[in-house]
Amino acid sequence: MKILFVGDIFGEIGRETLKSKLAELKELYNPDFCIANGENAAGGKGITYNTAQDIFESGIDVITMGNHTWSRKEILNIIDSGIKIVRPANYPKGVPGKGKIVIEKNGVRLAIVNLLGRVYMDNNVDCPFQTIDRELNCLKGQADLIFVDFHAEATSEKIAMAYYLDGRVTCVVGTHTHVQTADERILDKGTAYISDVGMTGPADGVIGVDKELILRKFTLGLPINHEIAKGRSQLNAVLITIDKENKRAVDIKRIAEIVRNKA
Repeated sequence: MKILFVGDIFGEIGRETLKSKLAELKELYNPDFCIANGENAAGGKGITYNTAQDIFESGIDVITMGNHTWSRKEILNIIDSGIKIVRPANYPKGVPGKGKIVIEKNGVRLAIVNLLGRVYMDNNVDCPFQTIDRELNCLKGQADLIFVDFHAEATSEKIAMAYYLDGRVTCVVGTHTHVQTADERILDKGTAYISDVGMTGPADGVIGVDKELILRKFTLGLPINHEIAKGRSQLNAVLITIDKENKRAVDIKRIAEIVRNKA
């Protein structure tokens, strides 16, 4: 049993990279489920119906989100429509959308849960640790495997969450920083973990943004309007292999490819 998770899809270049590469990855690895973080899919911030459809049409089953969930007001028109977009579960009660979703393939039920971190994040959200306890309680008997996308800034908070959930969920993957980390591992009780899966989008910018603009910001301290970087693109992802009998992860593999040049 395999899960392919694609790191933060950033703008049109990220969607085009996904479209050009996902079929090849599916043929190579034959994953049972394909998930992607899409919180930056529309112009580098937020998501719309059309950008979500681009991602689904590329072959993704479920889209997770993050701190830019509400950056495009159009999401309010679709998030409760049955579309397979999961927003962070620890938003306050009454917020539209769902913090978890269960999908089934070949008789296996996979729950996808999205969480937001609070350390160094400007978020008015509930405690992610208490939230995941509630979500897991709700999922008892409803899922065979549980996948958690923890969208957070601090590595310490992500690692703490992984240990907190070791043996209780199948995998915990970090998103948000757009830089793939090299700490993928299987924890003692069988949970797969990586601090950050990375980003699918521009390879030559500063976490997706034109590097000259970011250099101006850091050297002069002046405000800038973010523009998506041009040039090469990249795809970052992880492939998680799970023992179908005991539901424990047995391997996690990083995927990091420079995909093409873009004028």
